[in-house]
Amino acid sequence: MADTDIPTTPPSFADLVRASAAIGCTSFGGPAGQISLMHAEFVEKRRWIDGDAFLHALNFCHLLPGPEAQQLATYIGWRLHGVRGGLAAGGLFVLPGAIVMLALSMLYVAATGLGWFAAIFLGVKAAVLAIVSQALVRVAGRALTTDFKRGLAIVAFVALTVLRLPFPVVVIGAGAIGWIVGRSRPEWLGAHAAGNGDAGPRPRLTATLRTVAIGMALWAAPLLLVLATLGPDHLLWQAGVFFSKLAVVTFGGAYAVLAYMAQAAVSTHGWLTPEQMADGLGLAETTPGPLIMVTQFVGYLAGVDAPAPFAPMVAGTLAAALVTWVTFVPCFLWIFAFAPWIDRLRRIEALAAALAAITAAVVGVIANLALWFAIHVLFVRSVVVGPLGIEMPVWSSIDWRVAGIAIVAAVLLLVLNRSVWLVLGVSAGLGLATLVA
Repeated sequence: MADTDIPTTPPSFADLVRASAAIGCTSFGGPAGQISLMHAEFVEKRRWIDGDAFLHALNFCHLLPGPEAQQLATYIGWRLHGVRGGLAAGGLFVLPGAIVMLALSMLYVAATGLGWFAAIFLGVKAAVLAIVSQALVRVAGRALTTDFKRGLAIVAFVALTVLRLPFPVVVIGAGAIGWIVGRSRPEWLGAHAAGNGDAGPRPRLTATLRTVAIGMALWAAPLLLVLATLGPDHLLWQAGVFFSKLAVVTFGGAYAVLAYMAQAAVSTHGWLTPEQMADGLGLAETTPGPLIMVTQFVGYLAGVDAPAPFAPMVAGTLAAALVTWVTFVPCFLWIFAFAPWIDRLRRIEALAAALAAITAAVVGVIANLALWFAIHVLFVRSVVVGPLGIEMPVWSSIDWRVAGIAIVAAVLLLVLNRSVWLVLGVSAGLGLATLVA
């Protein structure tokens, strides 16, 4: 290990809080940018954790459901200052984005119906389509390294788009296939267990179970309060249960689960329209913190739409807060419960294979999301055809304004490699220009 990789004296808790707050306020650009920012701050600049430990922690976080960048921040905080360090680092990674997202959600509802506002978000929706397409290209290039992985991605896409299988079934099925294949043909998935030598002392199982029990109680507490006071038919209970389930199956990053969340929130629950879902994703791209913060936008709009017995803004704020709680409390639970086992978990080859298979299937999931957004963003109308109920666009209903802006956004992102912020700004401006065109 190079001298520059050797950690210096561990920071004080106050130093960790200050550094984590700074990262939380500047963590734009999705997980890749956020992880790079943490590496620069914690490894290169401050040398609070060595490079190997950072990489091992990142690999461990990939095994867990939820946003890996937020969990990595939580793990580093836990490693430096135990549970309070994990709460500080992980919480401050989320809090700035949550505050901004709530304010933007309120502004969005207040300005809905204004012509200039609708024109801006016409451009934002077009940009979102290009952003999702870029995510598809990047993830596919990184994940589909073998023919077997490419086959899994195609199967996942067909399962979701044609067979209409639920997202959790696809993810769990891919993981099971990977586990089985990894035991006999790991080379098909290019998966190998990490780590050599002694894994260290075995953590106490009783301590892990105690942590899980405390985390589960905290996770469930607001849901039980809602159930006791408002009943199982209230929006807060339904949203809390749905997003709690979502927190357990969010493997593969935010884009993987967005397809499941978007289609369930729009088609199953009717909490918002496809266009609003695209607007929410656009807003989430402009805020610091994990992209999965778009769940807060969904919760706020759902609460405003079904506010009883509260005022609309109060109901929206309560729903946004509950959704954020049940989305991120599990992230802390996974880290605090399983971080002591990190070196042992990394040595399980079948587990690495299961993760590789899930990552391959995620490519098909993101392709399904891109198709879903394309149908609802580029076309005014769609129809359901065939015995399987496949949704198809009405080709004559294409919105050429959106299509043109989407092409510009795609060129900026995929060809010229411009930043998401620039693309969103240009697209919003082009949308506004359609008012005077």
